[in-house]
Amino acid sequence: MKKSLVAVGVIVALGVVWSAGAWYTGKQLEQHISQAVTEANQQMQQLAPAAGLKLAYENYHRGVFSSQLQLVITPDPVAKNSWLKPGQSVVLDENVDHGPFPFAQLKKANLVPAMASIHTQLHNNDTSKKLFEMSGGRSFLDAETRVGYSDANASDIALRPINWAQGDNKLTFSGATISTHVDSDADAVKVSGETGSGQFTTKNEYGQQVQLAFSGLKSEGNTTVSKFKERVGEQKIALEKLTIALEGKEIALLKGLTIGGHTTPDSDGKHLNAQLDYTLDALHLQNQNLGQGKMTLKVSHLDGDALHQFTQRYNAQVGVLMADPKLAEDPQAQQEKAMAILRDNLPVLLKGNPVITIEPLSWKNDKGESALNLTVGLKAPQQQQPQTPQDSFANVVNTIDGKLSIPMPMATELMTSVAKLEGYQGDQASKLASQQVQGVAAMGQMFRLTTTENETIGSTLHYADGNVTLNGQAMTLSDFLGMFGLNLAPGPQLAPEANTPETPTPVLPLR
Repeated sequence: MKKSLVAVGVIVALGVVWSAGAWYTGKQLEQHISQAVTEANQQMQQLAPAAGLKLAYENYHRGVFSSQLQLVITPDPVAKNSWLKPGQSVVLDENVDHGPFPFAQLKKANLVPAMASIHTQLHNNDTSKKLFEMSGGRSFLDAETRVGYSDANASDIALRPINWAQGDNKLTFSGATISTHVDSDADAVKVSGETGSGQFTTKNEYGQQVQLAFSGLKSEGNTTVSKFKERVGEQKIALEKLTIALEGKEIALLKGLTIGGHTTPDSDGKHLNAQLDYTLDALHLQNQNLGQGKMTLKVSHLDGDALHQFTQRYNAQVGVLMADPKLAEDPQAQQEKAMAILRDNLPVLLKGNPVITIEPLSWKNDKGESALNLTVGLKAPQQQQPQTPQDSFANVVNTIDGKLSIPMPMATELMTSVAKLEGYQGDQASKLASQQVQGVAAMGQMFRLTTTENETIGSTLHYADGNVTLNGQAMTLSDFLGMFGLNLAPGPQLAPEANTPETPTPVLPLR
């Protein structure tokens, strides 16, 4: 009997402690939400100033074990433009289970204490009703977020399938899953996502049915904030297949498209190194296999403080540009001003004398692989207004090393496929392709831009200290730029070499 009473007493005591803990963490959560909303608005202003959006929370109802509230996204009243029209709003319904043992986590057998578990769904209103119709009357977004007492959080987000049709337009989407993990300082962020397939069908201006379909889309990222306040780490996105069809006939197919990148601090603690990797396993156009390609782009010795300064300036100036209602009606003028902003701020980015490397840019088919390797060392401009083209070049370029290699059988195979796309058949396509490749090789030799040896078109380039060596021939920077009509002074005479074969006349496809 005494043991039973003790057991009942323990259960009651645990219930009281749990209730008190849930009530206390519920109060903590209310303060936490206010802070989180404020920080979210600050992030939106920094990262997407052109969005013109503002986040707030409404209808907060706190209970002992759970609370309910709504997160509301509306146009920012002080912004000139917004992604939402006046009167529109995107509302998220939030159901919060209080800690230390949120019911939602207990159902998953997760007994680790947490401040809260938040279930998020999209609210059905005038702005989102079309999305509800497309997802079968249910919320397109369904998310479960676990918030720890340290403010670290983890979310599992599900995007529901879509099956929608209206007139000539049809959209199907298999749904997607996204997982995020954010530490207490919002410093370390891990994100991964995956979706099975999607397909969109419409008609073009000629009344032809156009279909775009993809399958096997995956992404992942693991980043932290560096001391330069810029994110470093790794990110990757991979697409298994992308097809484009016209009137039910496949006209383009991409297989195995992967884009990966990583950024790391340099050992000196002052610079950053970045690398982007692109790969494409296969490209087919109208059933013609054009081959596969890859490119690795590296930027090393990038001054971290200069990068942060460049990013802040560029984002702020572009934000003002995007908010200009007059420019919003003139996309071309808007693009020109954006390029001018980039050009004006670019010297800031050159402060640390960064080095850009492409190693390699290649394209491959059954007959061989062409490759370009190029390294360009840049430097902070020394002159504000260079007087000549060579001064402008030497003002920002420190060194160049490049090598180009194009096997002629590989190039002929590629151009044969291109000729077939133009309507040429069999031997006619092969003959045309061979003439084109031989013509390019001869033209390159005539202007001393390339050499031809062992059925390979090649070129080497080295530049440093105002001197250029092109395919073993030394010349001044002035003479080199003159070869391309970029020099005010007379350039070298471009007469063909004595042993250059007669140049065949290229036959260009006219169909």
